[in-house]
Amino acid sequence: VVANYYGDSGQFEDVPGMKIHWAGGRKDPPPDTPACGFDNSKCPDNELELDNCYTFSLTFPIRHFKLEAELASMTWKIKWDDITTASNELKGLGSRRSLTRISHTSECSSDTFALTALNRQVFVRTGYYKGTVVAIKPINKPRIDINRPLLVELKRMKDLQHDHIVRFIGACIDPPHCCLVTEYCPKGSLQDILENDEIKLDWMFRYSLMHDLIKGMTYLHNSEIRYHGNLKSPNCVVDSRFVLKIKDFGLHGFRIYKENGNLDSYAYWRRKLWTAPELLRMSNPPLEGTQKGDVYSFAIIAHEVVVRQGTFYLGLMELSPKEIVELVKKQSKPYFRPLLEEDLCNNELVQMIKRCWEEDPADRPDFQNLKSIIRKLNKNNESGNILDNLLSRMEQYANNLESLVEERTADYLEEKRKAEDLLYQLLPKSVASQLIRGEVVTAEAFDSVTIYFSDIVGFTAISAQSTPMEVVDLLNDLYTCFDSIIENFDVYK
Repeated sequence: VVANYYGDSGQFEDVPGMKIHWAGGRKDPPPDTPACGFDNSKCPDNELELDNCYTFSLTFPIRHFKLEAELASMTWKIKWDDITTASNELKGLGSRRSLTRISHTSECSSDTFALTALNRQVFVRTGYYKGTVVAIKPINKPRIDINRPLLVELKRMKDLQHDHIVRFIGACIDPPHCCLVTEYCPKGSLQDILENDEIKLDWMFRYSLMHDLIKGMTYLHNSEIRYHGNLKSPNCVVDSRFVLKIKDFGLHGFRIYKENGNLDSYAYWRRKLWTAPELLRMSNPPLEGTQKGDVYSFAIIAHEVVVRQGTFYLGLMELSPKEIVELVKKQSKPYFRPLLEEDLCNNELVQMIKRCWEEDPADRPDFQNLKSIIRKLNKNNESGNILDNLLSRMEQYANNLESLVEERTADYLEEKRKAEDLLYQLLPKSVASQLIRGEVVTAEAFDSVTIYFSDIVGFTAISAQSTPMEVVDLLNDLYTCFDSIIENFDVYK
């Protein structure tokens, strides 16, 4: 405590021996109103212009020096010795990619580590960095030249922080261990999940996956990176919380595929199945792609999620990836697209996908618009996160189960009460209570006992003149009257 302020009297008292340090070398608190007023209306224009001049002249050098310092620090740089790799021990941590169906096989791209022939699974290379499991993507280049544009791009990659973007941890540029180090997602890629027939995905899961993808792409397009350029289902991964994240964007100069020169390779043409037609027609398309091209790629992924029959599913038509790409490149109507039947899913989702793969890029919506559309489709799960939705379902189920148990318990207690009441009418209460408790009923002896016999005079004539129900009502009324009288005495019938 350096001072006390008393609100009732408005007094401010310093504590003896304590001193307040006011910023800027002031000896006392700043004034309630600035010298020039809050809108600088109390200062002449020339003084205001001079102050602005000083502000701009100081701001630009500070920002410039700060940027240069950040670039020179190279916080993204990782030493290979700091990464612990043990391929035999870490295989269990790798992402498994199904290769059972030849027509829908995932390409063995540079982000894969080892192919196990027995199980036919591809593993993503992993390692330990600062105690955390990370994914390691080799850079297929003999050497890396560090220049200013590359430093700027690496800094931008390092600055990206979002729930649906795979975090870029850094890069190792020590030959021969040049690689990119990113966050590791243990559930594998979206393609892994969609091609695994043992995994059942209801529409809540599917909407959540698409919702995550849209949110990640919205952030990416609004960031300094601006484009993905390589969006496809193998580049969408799922972490341990079933959150979908996007990877393999930016740093396109590092992402060189070995089969790029082989125009006859299956993998070369398969990678183009997600590429927009306008980019396929370019002789030298931009490596970073376009935002509208990313929207087209999202449509192909969304189609994969809906049909779960592999990339660019065409029904009974069997075409190779090269043939599909050549048909997509053609500009004649009808434009070649995957088979999407109207009854497969919600009609609004069908229309959204068709809008996203329109031939004219200007007719495709941006991810900000898609965000509002998918939010309406996924309105029952507001968070959009699969794990949150599962927990919500479990909580709702638990609450319903509690109400059901309470209701069943109340019914049981009511039936138990009725059974006890009936037993009390047939037997003395002490005897009935012993039977209910499962105890042995002991015989009782009484010194004085009165036995009452009753006879309804003319009952035979009454019965002959009455209906069966009238006879029952008569007997009920009569013995109910007897019971009410007996209850007033220490006797039982």
